[in-house]
Amino acid sequence: MSISNAALPPLSKLSCSCFSPSSAASPSSRFSGRSDDYVAEKLESDGEDDADAHIHAHTVETTEDSSALPDRWDVLGLGQAMVDFSGMVDDEFLDRLGLEKGTRKLVNHEERGRVLRAMDGCSYKAAAGGSLSNSLVALARLGAHPIGGPPLNVAMAGSVGSDPLGGFYRSKLCRANVNFLSPPVQNGTTGTVIVLTTPDAQRTMLAYQGTSSAVNYDPCLASDAHRSGALVAITASDVSCIERHYDDFWEIMGNYVDILFANSDEARAFCHFSSKESPVSAARYLSHFVPFVSVTDGPKGSYIGVKGEAVYIPPSPCVPVDTCGAGDAYASGILYGTLRGVSDLKGMGTLAARVASVVVGQQGTRLRVEAAVELAESFAFRFKNSTFRSDVGSDQISNL
Repeated sequence: MSISNAALPPLSKLSCSCFSPSSAASPSSRFSGRSDDYVAEKLESDGEDDADAHIHAHTVETTEDSSALPDRWDVLGLGQAMVDFSGMVDDEFLDRLGLEKGTRKLVNHEERGRVLRAMDGCSYKAAAGGSLSNSLVALARLGAHPIGGPPLNVAMAGSVGSDPLGGFYRSKLCRANVNFLSPPVQNGTTGTVIVLTTPDAQRTMLAYQGTSSAVNYDPCLASDAHRSGALVAITASDVSCIERHYDDFWEIMGNYVDILFANSDEARAFCHFSSKESPVSAARYLSHFVPFVSVTDGPKGSYIGVKGEAVYIPPSPCVPVDTCGAGDAYASGILYGTLRGVSDLKGMGTLAARVASVVVGQQGTRLRVEAAVELAESFAFRFKNSTFRSDVGSDQISNL
């Protein structure tokens, strides 16, 4: 991902480069199809994101009104675009399909069709999924009103097909004030993640990459962003991704990245630390190479590393309901605070922890509109009337 105070030629202020798998879901749906051709018969909104989210078979949005787009973007995200399907199933359903409970695996086009046909007639949920889209939607909702600054212009680039699911993805993000800028891949099939949850709360995840696998990162993007004055931020994705692309990650981090988001396991993987090493040690180590490092440690809190030092951020109190999307929400709080000019580390982390706690205290991964407005108003009041002090002296965000 990334941030700035200068416009990239129509991109801009905060560019986001994300390499992450999809998360969980939202609107109710039904899906049917043949083994080689799938169309969404009906994707119905549950009212959370918009008032009108019906997309019928063969209704695909393929163009944007360029005259309505802003001259610059405050935030641009690059990452995988995949539609998430999630539903409750029993063990018998998994056994019937030969699926091992609690596993994550890649499936092909035919396997995806077989599972979705088996789910036909069941009620389940669909969403424009992914870690990046969760963060961007939360950021757009926090910045939707002129509270603490002008409304934020948020956009995403990724790869979706020209099928109904691609239109659904684009439409859902648009209704959440996130513009999806990439044209559809003609004759392409949009990627999906199917999340099957059994009564014992175990999740079995089946990912069909489709066109999402066509997202290629070009280091010139980060280089151009830096030359234009943008800050570049990146999220670690997961440990296996780091292990597969370790040198590529460090090539980007060592030369272009200003802000790094990782959980404790991912941070240790970047450092080649053992599981015995503390997340604060990883945050300190990584901050020698990346100006601003955010390391989350679940219910234990988080750390912000700058110039070899680290600030501990305690978790914001909440009654946990669903921890999926907590890290995505935390990242949105860091980015929102940066764009709103919060200049100290403790205040920045406190803001992010509060956003994360709100998402953890609800069902679903998306920060809701009403909660976002309340948070934005609270932050604006708090930072207008308070002075926070950083635990690392004069190391302020503005020094990045």
